[in-house]
Amino acid sequence: MTVPRIDIDTVRRLPKAVLHDHLDGGLRPATLVELAATVGHTLPTTDPDALAAWYYEAANSGDLVRYIATFEHTLAVMQTREGLLRTAEEYVLDLAADGVVYGEVRYAPELMVNGGLSLPEVVETVQEGLAAGMAKAAAAGTPVRVGTLLCGMRMFDRTREIAGLAVAFRDAGVVGFDIAGAEDGFPPADHLAAFEHLRAESVPFTIHAGEAHGLPSIHQALQVCGAQRIGHGVRITEDIVDGKLGRLASWVRDRRVALEMCPTSNLQTGAAESIAEHPITALRDLGFRVTLNTDNRLVSGTTMTREMSLLVEEAGWTVEDLRTVTVNALKSAFIPFDERTALIRDVVLPGYEAAL
Repeated sequence: MTVPRIDIDTVRRLPKAVLHDHLDGGLRPATLVELAATVGHTLPTTDPDALAAWYYEAANSGDLVRYIATFEHTLAVMQTREGLLRTAEEYVLDLAADGVVYGEVRYAPELMVNGGLSLPEVVETVQEGLAAGMAKAAAAGTPVRVGTLLCGMRMFDRTREIAGLAVAFRDAGVVGFDIAGAEDGFPPADHLAAFEHLRAESVPFTIHAGEAHGLPSIHQALQVCGAQRIGHGVRITEDIVDGKLGRLASWVRDRRVALEMCPTSNLQTGAAESIAEHPITALRDLGFRVTLNTDNRLVSGTTMTREMSLLVEEAGWTVEDLRTVTVNALKSAFIPFDERTALIRDVVLPGYEAAL
């Protein structure tokens, strides 16, 4: 049944899957205030509502560099075992409250060692917090499966080391790898040693590409580095003219390379003009494997429910469209095939039927 408009309460009940969401971009404002006081870090404001508004204003500047700079404050409170445990546990509980049944959380361990934790200790602590959150969510009747992506920072020189960390923890909750940070001027091919190691060890990875930089970034990520998914990828539209796909766009569509699209975030960083004109809709219509994501929930002031609702209200999406992007995400998740299939068959499809 096609439903042209869906109310927000229905959207909230729909099972969701998110592949592109940063741990350090999704803290609760109140938690950020409390943890900052504990470690002696000065925030722009100590009022949680005002702090959330500050983040949203900074994110809406249209400047990717300023957008990324807001992470100074969240990272400041994620340097201790206590801070990492709490933020990781709350991350999972917030996903569960939003109807997410599968999520992949990404973060850069090298940005969380200023308090004396080693890289392995950072990963171990985050996994402990995520596990606690999953246990609480399951006990509350809202189970959610969360896998971890470790990020290397593309403007630094530790990506090979972080790739090794992903390999070491792949049986302890880490499901893949990514490179993050400023895209323009820091091409993915600069980090070939990391990607070659991951391929040799059969660990999947995604790469931020096609957001602040265009087709060359996407081409390198796929054809030089071997990425299985693309983070954002909105500028693949530069290889599509009047509905005709160029060679790179055809490669992405025909080989079912998932595009981890983040509409609100893309508006804020200037990668898209509006929700109504965001490339996710046109790419969906052309048969690309698009997925819907939040990117940074605190920074962008968003949730999966909000992202879905915006597409319904401003781009005319139907419940079938929302189901499609959810299934797309699970098809391209970095967990085993049987787990993905079970989530689609036993959770997502029945959940959509029940919600309607």
